[in-house]
Amino acid sequence: MNLYDVLKKLTDCNGTSGNETDAAVVAKRELEKYMPCEIDCMGNVVGSTGVDGETVLLDAHLDQIGLVVTAIDETGFLKISACGGADALVLAAAEVTVHGKESLPGVIVSTPPHLSKGDEKKAPKITDLAVDIGLTKAQAEETVAVGDRITFRAPLKQMLNQRVCGASLDDRCGVASILLCLDLLGDRVRKLPIRVVFSANEETGGSGARVAGYHAQTDEAIAVDVSFAKAPGVKETIRAKLGKGTMIGFAPTLNYQMSKDLQRIADENGIAYQHEVMSGRTGTNADDIGVAGKGTKMALLSIPLRNMHTAAEVIDLRDVQATAQLMAEYLKTKEGIRNA
Repeated sequence: MNLYDVLKKLTDCNGTSGNETDAAVVAKRELEKYMPCEIDCMGNVVGSTGVDGETVLLDAHLDQIGLVVTAIDETGFLKISACGGADALVLAAAEVTVHGKESLPGVIVSTPPHLSKGDEKKAPKITDLAVDIGLTKAQAEETVAVGDRITFRAPLKQMLNQRVCGASLDDRCGVASILLCLDLLGDRVRKLPIRVVFSANEETGGSGARVAGYHAQTDEAIAVDVSFAKAPGVKETIRAKLGKGTMIGFAPTLNYQMSKDLQRIADENGIAYQHEVMSGRTGTNADDIGVAGKGTKMALLSIPLRNMHTAAEVIDLRDVQATAQLMAEYLKTKEGIRNA
């Protein structure tokens, strides 16, 4: 599997929270190379090898942050609101794609410094911003409707030193890591008790993972997401570095023994890893899957990422590979185990 190519396919898709269909179709096409799968009523892509035993669920969320059209004003500008955790500080002059009856290029309106009132350092409310698509109100209404989604126009780009940059790496890189894990297992994957969910709606509350976890009722689960990496201006308590491996989570909401097992397996196999210690909830799907239904033992692996929730998210492909390798080695320990 070519990791960059798969990641590009995934990040090229529209998949804002609650409207993940395009991304789900592509993810399903990739996952069905390894196991039967389907898109459920929540928009999740769910798959299973069908093997009995001590089952493990692998989860990564499909949805990305974006914007939603709330109105078309008298001059044809689109009024907007957030769909997920979009940050108004980085939206001015951003290039976007409006997903109406057809995809339209647009730009978020920005006030030039020459015309500002001296309060340019204060972030506007997202609801005060507008998108320019170059159309009159009548023309816009032929293609765009209230409720249509808007995404950042930022195709995946290769940088130096195995780094890549683009929008929606949160959490399409997690999806790619699970696909790479299955690829690394080869024919062995069909002998292992694996369930997979590429979940919807993580950025707006985690409903996709909550439903999928309830339905799967596995013995264990590993959620894969992104987390903060060190960068200029980031607080000193953020210690994770790009290119230094996957982040093994330790938190009250995670199963301590699973975290320690993942650490031991990484040590035994020379897989690069870092620690991520959290004092409460993790802010990921792990919080919902772990308590769904009868509950499941839960672990969390995170991929270090810079510039989260922007059009210029940056990751290191080596960290995606380390995450996949660790999951693959962990899953090998489940081969042949049968539930009592």
